[in-house]
Amino acid sequence: MSIAELEEIRRSQILLAALTVMSRKGSFDATMDDIATAAGLSKGGLAHYYKSKNELFIAAFREFFARVFERCRESMAKAPGPLEKLLAFDLLFDPQEPYVPLGYPILFDCMAKAAHDADYGRVFGEWVEGWIALLSEALRLGVEQGLFRPLDPDPIARAVSAIYQGVATRWFLAPARHSRDWAVNAVKEAITRLMEPYILRPQLEESTTKP
Repeated sequence: MSIAELEEIRRSQILLAALTVMSRKGSFDATMDDIATAAGLSKGGLAHYYKSKNELFIAAFREFFARVFERCRESMAKAPGPLEKLLAFDLLFDPQEPYVPLGYPILFDCMAKAAHDADYGRVFGEWVEGWIALLSEALRLGVEQGLFRPLDPDPIARAVSAIYQGVATRWFLAPARHSRDWAVNAVKEAITRLMEPYILRPQLEESTTKP
C-alpha cells in the first residue's frame, strides 16, 4: 500500500472520528483534542492532516453530506418510477439508519454556523444544491418518459427538498408530536399534491363499440 493510500485511510478515520464526536458533543463544544483522542492520534498528529478546527469541521460536514447522498441515491435507484423516486427517502425518518441519529445533530450544527459564517454558508449551500441535483434527475426522467408535463426541474426540486427539510426538522426535534408515520405521510401528501399539475394521466381509451 502506497503512502498516499495510507494517508487517505487516515483522513477517512479522522473524519469519521470528527463526525462521531461532533454528533455527540456538538460542533461548538467538540475540540481538536476530543477528535484526536477518538481517532487515536496526538493533537500534533491530527494537525498534520487538518491545521485548524474550522478546516476539519468543514471537511467533516462535506464527508457526511457525501455519505448521505450516496445512501439516498441507492434508495432512489430502487424506486420503480419518477414520482416514486421523489418519495424514496423514508429512510430520513428511520432511526435505524446509521446516518439518522448521527446526522441530524451535525446538519443542524452546520445550519447554525451558516447563519454567522460565510464558509459554513457555502457548505450548507452545497448540501442544498446536492439535493436539487438529485431530485432534478427524477423530474427530468419523468418528462423524458412522458409521465410529467414539460417543466423546469429547479424550482420544483427546491420545493421538494424544502418539504423534506421542514418535515425532518419537526420529526427529529419535536418527536412527541411528530411521529415517523406522520413524517412519512406528510411528505408523501405534500409532494404528491405539489406534483399533481405536472402528472400526465393516461387518456381514457375510446370505446371500440359503435353506436
